[in-house]
Amino acid sequence: MLFIAAQLVDWGFFFLATIGVEKMRLVPGITAMNPMDLYHMPFTHSLVGTLGWALLFGLLLMILTRDFGSAMIGSAVVVSHWVLDLIVHRPDLTLAGGDNKLGFGLWDYPFIVIPLELAITFGALFWYHKRMRGPVGPVIILGAVLLAFQSINWFGPQPTETGPELYLTALLSFAIVTLIAIWVGRTRVHRRARG
Repeated sequence: MLFIAAQLVDWGFFFLATIGVEKMRLVPGITAMNPMDLYHMPFTHSLVGTLGWALLFGLLLMILTRDFGSAMIGSAVVVSHWVLDLIVHRPDLTLAGGDNKLGFGLWDYPFIVIPLELAITFGALFWYHKRMRGPVGPVIILGAVLLAFQSINWFGPQPTETGPELYLTALLSFAIVTLIAIWVGRTRVHRRARG
């Protein structure tokens, strides 16, 4: 649930880009980390759009789990994506669409953003492993796949054109790591509180 929540607006963006609703173009050098000019994404990466995705995700969780706490946590994770994007993106995020663009641009400082993203990812995996009981192997496999995909994103050849192939590749990579996360979740159980 949390794995999907964390990337939900990116799932939405690449799906909407595939059908031509949201748009990006490649501008080499636009940031030090990637060439993506995400110039039209009001339905997924505006604050209002993200809040809408969070509300829908929370409602879906309420229907599926009947657990208000899980629904609230899932919704908060969806919203956290916008907050973290605000820190790393160049000014391409909006509050509700329109021309006023926000973004602090940490992608222009790889020596800061790479350790930060690694700390968030592996800190979350460590926290998850400590809170759940089960074999460490599946967690290590998930971490290795995440590191491999992120390394390709950071250091691999940059895309040269946008279009369905790029968008579907992004969606496929999200699907692969989500399926691995589901498998990891099935190998784990909550640790009981000592008391």
